[in-house]
Amino acid sequence: MSSEVMIEARDLVKRYDDVVALDKVSMEVRRGEVLGFLGPNGAGKSTTMRILTCFTSPTEGSAKINGHDVLEESLQAREAIGYLPESNPLYPDLLVLEYLQFVAEVRGLDKAETRKRLKTIVEETGLGDVYAKQIRTLSKGYRQRVGLAQALIHQPPILILDEPMSGLDPNQAVEIRDLIKDIGRERTVVLSTHNLAEVQVACDRVLIINKGKIVADDTPDGLRDRAGKTRYLVTVQGEAADKCESALKAIDGVERVRGLGAETGELRFELLPTGSDDLRPRIFKAAVDNDLTLLGLGREGQGLEQIFRDLTTSEEAAGASDSANADAAE
Repeated sequence: MSSEVMIEARDLVKRYDDVVALDKVSMEVRRGEVLGFLGPNGAGKSTTMRILTCFTSPTEGSAKINGHDVLEESLQAREAIGYLPESNPLYPDLLVLEYLQFVAEVRGLDKAETRKRLKTIVEETGLGDVYAKQIRTLSKGYRQRVGLAQALIHQPPILILDEPMSGLDPNQAVEIRDLIKDIGRERTVVLSTHNLAEVQVACDRVLIINKGKIVADDTPDGLRDRAGKTRYLVTVQGEAADKCESALKAIDGVERVRGLGAETGELRFELLPTGSDDLRPRIFKAAVDNDLTLLGLGREGQGLEQIFRDLTTSEEAAGASDSANADAAE
């Protein structure tokens, strides 16, 4: 991976009246890096994407794309970007060939360069079998390929993809994910998504945003290491949730207890440890000392999904209204 910085954001702030959608967001993305950009609804993902693609301007802060300021050199910044929005707007009545020719013309490619690029891009995105078909007849997977082709037609060094696997069946999602990995070997890719599996498989680095702030910036493996590799799953007989939770919280070495719901006569909890000690003997002893009937006790590694929940729901109740307002602003 090159050390050349292709996307640089410094202290980005975006306000919509009284709602702060972005609060001093900073990031760097380097050449050849595939960045997964994660966050719940209303976190500030879409606002960040709009600023980086020059669709909106920040209230404060700065951003550069391939060395060009998004405000002062907007045209040069946009020329360096290939963008696939979540809605993937296409012209359904056009043939795939006609649509890509149209995009190439809008991008300023001459006829000779267009012919050369079309041949390369059709091969790169696997559109050879549908090249002469009307876009409206294509499956969702092939429409996403057409969207990727239009984003790549002018050979941009930076590719920004907003929910590229949205609405795809599992087989289509795997195909598009593999395609993105191939594309990312030669370009800088920002993949904005809600799907954690995509990030684990396709991305070199993960950026998580919550309530307008960056809460994590690491590799998928690094996030797991930093957040802790182990959690304990406890099932207790009874219906006195408060009593069970208090007993579990009092265990030495337990950082946090979270209820996972209740079934008839059973209560389930998740325990996160403060360190690496095996807490199972202490959990068993706490159950005995508090007259709790332990029905289940397990220990397992935390996946990226659980870490994502921990990073984005720590103040969920306190910030519910703020998140809803930010979601409306986006």
